[in-house]
Amino acid sequence: MNFQALHAKQQAFFHTNETKNISFRIEQLKKFKQLFDAHESELYSAIYEDFGKSEFETYISELSLLYHEINLFIKNIKRWSKRKRVSTGLANFPAKSYIIPEPLGVTLVIGAWNYPYQLSLLPAITALAAGNTVILKPSELPSRTAAVMAKIINSNFPENYFHVVEGDAETTTELLKHRFDKIFFTGSTPVGKIIYRAAAKHLTPVTLELGGKSPTFVLADCDIKMTAKRIVWAKFFNAGQTCVAPDYILVEKTIEQKLIEALIIEIKEAYKDSDDIDENYVRIINTRNFDRLAQLIDTDKVCFGGKVDREKRFISPTILQNISFDDEVMKDEIFGPILPILVYTNIDEAIAKVKALPKPLSCYIYSKDRKAIDKILKEVSFGGGAINDSVMHLSNSNLPFGGVGFSGMGSYHGKSGFDTFSHHKSILDKPFWFESSVKYAPYTKKKMALIKWLLR
Repeated sequence: MNFQALHAKQQAFFHTNETKNISFRIEQLKKFKQLFDAHESELYSAIYEDFGKSEFETYISELSLLYHEINLFIKNIKRWSKRKRVSTGLANFPAKSYIIPEPLGVTLVIGAWNYPYQLSLLPAITALAAGNTVILKPSELPSRTAAVMAKIINSNFPENYFHVVEGDAETTTELLKHRFDKIFFTGSTPVGKIIYRAAAKHLTPVTLELGGKSPTFVLADCDIKMTAKRIVWAKFFNAGQTCVAPDYILVEKTIEQKLIEALIIEIKEAYKDSDDIDENYVRIINTRNFDRLAQLIDTDKVCFGGKVDREKRFISPTILQNISFDDEVMKDEIFGPILPILVYTNIDEAIAKVKALPKPLSCYIYSKDRKAIDKILKEVSFGGGAINDSVMHLSNSNLPFGGVGFSGMGSYHGKSGFDTFSHHKSILDKPFWFESSVKYAPYTKKKMALIKWLLR
């Protein structure tokens, strides 16, 4: 495909100003929603072929979020797009000041494989809602989902407005040679660095949604049964292939065994057929990731699970005990159904260990002790998280979603996403009928005194 021609077509269409029309944007969002509603069965079939992911999990973790955000944009983009009045100050009297949100232009969205619909289409429709054109490059690893997205979008939207490009890393490299007005990437930190370097050549602004080792603090005063229930769901949903999944647990030593026992009970209840893939559990995306995960399972430290089947790309929900920060499983983000348990006796030492690692995308705290909770929130830097829950902060569109440091830059979801794909143009609007002489030469002591009074 001629990417230069595609980019040029989108740029030309953007310059017609059609996408700045609010009614046009709303019309396109409604069209998108109708298309995906009509093609839901195809979407379910494609992702099942790639992952073995059930309709239930696909809807709650992918499609429902898309529908929710579309409805949110349809309801709010007219208001969000209005100019916003701000105060002006005496120095510019009698002017008025306001901020105008405007779309950036031609955007490139590079999606991730672990939630192929949500993590490709959510930033794409956010960019469209903000008035941009979009070239979407979904991950090639779940090939059936990439193909069905391309089929639905490319046969129903003009390529000069919204187009899906299929391909591998080489395709992404070719796309990155062109000067986009915004690049949005979801994926690993190493690839994020490559995207950032490519964008820097064109001074293109980027949003990077990366990952990291998200810690879960479990304090002795927590409700152990409910803590275990929520952690098990969050960790093993999508077979642990979730960027905000609890990566490891830091549990107060006095309740270590009680917590492990509760975790095992919850795993057995949620995944009764723990030797195979069923409606509640999915496959590892490919053999390369399967092999990487299998090597992280230290059989001497498995206290539950540890069953693997390379042919089926299956790894059972696994708990590792007696883990330290020096173990191999603690070197990088796990991104799979392996849960290491680390213990601590001193909360300050536990916090120091977490702070010694790159800043994570998420952090979770299970406790009733508000003082301890506030201490962790104050001292540990992370993208976002939850208290006495995990992962569910993503479901609230009023909470910007994004990382910090090595876990990413920028955020989206709801209004935050609209702002991410917009430029906020600042305007000072002054009439002709009055102009103070105070800023003009010749300068005097009297003018100096007045300037000091005005500008302080």
